Amino acid sequence: MDFDFTDDQVSLRDAVSRWVDKGFAFERRHALAKAGGATRAVYGELAELGLAGLAVPEAHGGLGFGPVEAMVVMEELGRGLVNAPYAQAALVAPRLLANAPQAVQEAWLPRIASGEALVVLAHQERAARYHLDRVATRASASAVGHRLTGVKSLVPAGDEADAFIVPANMGGGDDDDSGIALFLVERAAAGVTVRGYPTQDGARAAELTLAATPATLISTDGLAELEAGVDTAIAAVCAEAVGAMDKLVAITVEYMNTRKQFGSTLATFQALRHRIADVKMQLELARSMSYYATLRLGDSPARRRQAVAQAKVQIGQSARFVGQQCVQLHGGIGVTDEYIASHYFKRLTMIEMQHGDTLHHLGEVSTRMQDTAGALA
Repeated sequence: MDFDFTDDQVSLRDAVSRWVDKGFAFERRHALAKAGGATRAVYGELAELGLAGLAVPEAHGGLGFGPVEAMVVMEELGRGLVNAPYAQAALVAPRLLANAPQAVQEAWLPRIASGEALVVLAHQERAARYHLDRVATRASASAVGHRLTGVKSLVPAGDEADAFIVPANMGGGDDDDSGIALFLVERAAAGVTVRGYPTQDGARAAELTLAATPATLISTDGLAELEAGVDTAIAAVCAEAVGAMDKLVAITVEYMNTRKQFGSTLATFQALRHRIADVKMQLELARSMSYYATLRLGDSPARRRQAVAQAKVQIGQSARFVGQQCVQLHGGIGVTDEYIASHYFKRLTMIEMQHGDTLHHLGEVSTRMQDTAGALA
């Protein structure tokens, strides 16, 4: 199997890396986080690079690239700790709209590709506990389409979005997945209430309340489409975590090569060298599983879901180990808000809990085991 990137993918990585180095230094990120985490302007800059249209088909004004290109971009954004809602708006939304009615695609995909519209998935509910098939939000038919009533939590950049993709139950109980459908709800629609707040990693999220809100039907096969969209998001945050860990390890190694203790640099102490070697091993395990999840996104739903769950388990374990070890190797400065290492640690901690924490996905892996536990079976 060839794991080398193509020339176009390398050029894409270099372009994103140059923007991060020039346009998103730590000082800018820190200032945005202190100001509440609003990053719509940052997303606009990514759109100017053409990245908002990365996953949008060429027929709708996008680049029509695939999962590997998305992984390349997310790794670089992770290295730069770019806290814009890129994965949700530019990768997940186009995937969820891929099978929408043609009129809906024509109305929204070109606007997503240009960066004019910010559309995010709003699917989490307080009682769901990461389970996508538990949906309490209700959809009812009306003379003009459908109306939704319910509450969604932790909607990424919810108070900056122009529209939301919302799963809702068209019949049956909260655990009846046969009635789940996907809808598009505009921010300006009647009955929409959005309460935004900053998150621990310097970004923003929101509580979204819908009260008999008009909505456009995207798909009646809601659970299958939702799973595909969330798997896309998981692969994206796995790649972001790899980029963040890669940079955090580099920062830590540089610190160990300059910081002196007892007249010698930290890098000369054998015990600390062993610890950084263990950190590097966890990073490479995470990288390989990130690649695996990305390459499995085009597989059958069962194989895809198992692969992303396996990847999320490894990413969660690696992120915790790498984050904790690198902060400890820095000593006291590693936990201060003014130093960049602590911000990588916080972002990695958030990623470990996004779209299902490590324990949740360990259960998913266990449930989906058949005759073998082998990742490549």
